[in-house]
Amino acid sequence: MGRHSLPDGHAAGGRRDHPSARRRRRTVVIATLLVLAVATGTAVAAKGGLLSFSESCEDSAVHLSVVASPDIAPAVRSVAEQARAAEVKADGHCLAVEVLARDSHKVAAALAANDAEPGFQVWLPDSDLWLERAKGLGEGVPVSPSDSVASSPVALAMVPSASRSLGWPKKTYTWAELVAGTLGSDRVRLGAADPARSATGLLALSGIGASSARQGGDSDTRVAQTAKVLAERMSDGDAQVLETLARSTSGAEEGNPKRNQAALISEQAAFAHNAEATGAGKLDLFYPEDGTPLLDYPYTLVNEARLSTAEFRAALRFMNLLGDREAQATFAEHGFRAGDGSAKDSLVAAAGGRKPQPYAGPAAEAPSAEALRETLGVWTITVQSARLTTVVDASGSMATLVPGRNQSRMDVTKESLIQALGQFTPDDEIGLWEFATTLDGEKDYRRLMETKRLGDQAEGGGTHREKLTAAFAALQPVPGGATGLYDTTLASYREARSTFVKGKFNALVILTDGSNQDTDGISRSGLVAELKELVDPERPVPVIAIAVGPDADRDEVAEIARVTGGDGYEVNDPAEIQAVILQAIMAAGQNGRAAQE
Repeated sequence: MGRHSLPDGHAAGGRRDHPSARRRRRTVVIATLLVLAVATGTAVAAKGGLLSFSESCEDSAVHLSVVASPDIAPAVRSVAEQARAAEVKADGHCLAVEVLARDSHKVAAALAANDAEPGFQVWLPDSDLWLERAKGLGEGVPVSPSDSVASSPVALAMVPSASRSLGWPKKTYTWAELVAGTLGSDRVRLGAADPARSATGLLALSGIGASSARQGGDSDTRVAQTAKVLAERMSDGDAQVLETLARSTSGAEEGNPKRNQAALISEQAAFAHNAEATGAGKLDLFYPEDGTPLLDYPYTLVNEARLSTAEFRAALRFMNLLGDREAQATFAEHGFRAGDGSAKDSLVAAAGGRKPQPYAGPAAEAPSAEALRETLGVWTITVQSARLTTVVDASGSMATLVPGRNQSRMDVTKESLIQALGQFTPDDEIGLWEFATTLDGEKDYRRLMETKRLGDQAEGGGTHREKLTAAFAALQPVPGGATGLYDTTLASYREARSTFVKGKFNALVILTDGSNQDTDGISRSGLVAELKELVDPERPVPVIAIAVGPDADRDEVAEIARVTGGDGYEVNDPAEIQAVILQAIMAAGQNGRAAQE
């Protein structure tokens, strides 16, 4: 059957003007028209005797499996149970909806891997940021998002004694000011969920960076500083963060170094916590005055093209149910706002909000996918020290001018690498190789800087970071030099593997603007075979291969990199290298975590 969609301006539940709604690229914004057509067709068929409603629901039911974020799963399950009890039908068939709770980051990883049929037709992640993650490199299971069924702002929760010390509820702060005030107090210990696994943690961290940038601060530095502090008190997920909070006002409890006085959580999480807490165990909420990002719970069809007509229509019918008045009341009872971010004052009060905190203000502009990738890249680098060997193409073609710039590919590449270097801490280890053909005798490669801690003192004075910065700046294309990619990749991978450091994120970063041109060296198939033999799951060294410019072959570098657990990337402008390195580190780090779980 055909698929129907409406323009992005259409949004159920008043979502028309929400920033998240404006930016989402919906492939199915579900058709109120289609639902009405189905309902009308069913009514006509019933009147004409074409459909019989006397048969039991068990015999006629269409089974739908919905995987939902654990926080919203109970509310969705309640709606499903109400629909089943009322024998709600789609196209004359009763709805039998099974709701499974599963962490959004795990679902996104499974869909991106595309290893098997997902086994469910609808996904309700807590944020549409997971949709980008689920796509992987475009080879994941297709997902078709629609509008939000509910929302919940990300805020900063505090135990009452800590919130009073910061002037709650009368004093308001921006994200940058609030976190600075929290981190600047020895009495307030701040906890958060791992941004690699929690949309709440990632949106909060991104909000802190954006707030710092608006105030003229160094947002990258602020994010890195915040990440360092959060990493020390990081929890795996949102539920675990709440468990770290002080449970009473006793000196022993609040003085316990393992207990936090503040946490970055959603309003709904605070609502659920306060519903079970008593007295001083309840939380107060700060809502940053520069806007709170929203968890937006997009209703998402999974592998839409493979859904049967009955499954597709049942999925639409259930989405329609989630948007009706009764379902929205159920969501509110569980502490969720409407999809447009609006909520009754009673819900906010139950979650710990109180005027003049700006809880009714507009939501923060949703961060772009690129901004989130960069934030997560900074987080990954900060939490787990990196050990990177950087291998840069020095062939003659790197002297080619970049369109629109009066600089060569090499010049722009050097600037981008030096800029990226600023994201790394003194504990990170970085080295440098260059390659062309017959660059060092018969070798196509030359090691310029050993892979060492950036903070180490270098021979002759200065730090390794300073020496490495100078080495980047000194890189020059070799006139007439060709691209000796394969031999260089094999040699640098062997060294990176043999010098592997446990407890760090080890990787090999290769930048090239062309395909292999060394016909006397190893072949591509030979290289792939050698790498397969060298790969050791206990000593993972993913290759991050970046194809720079129009002459590079992303497919070639991707095939080589994927053997090692890494991947290939393509940039048309070398100035994009910094962002791609952060994105690639994040992706490779996620792959490593997924393999360990």
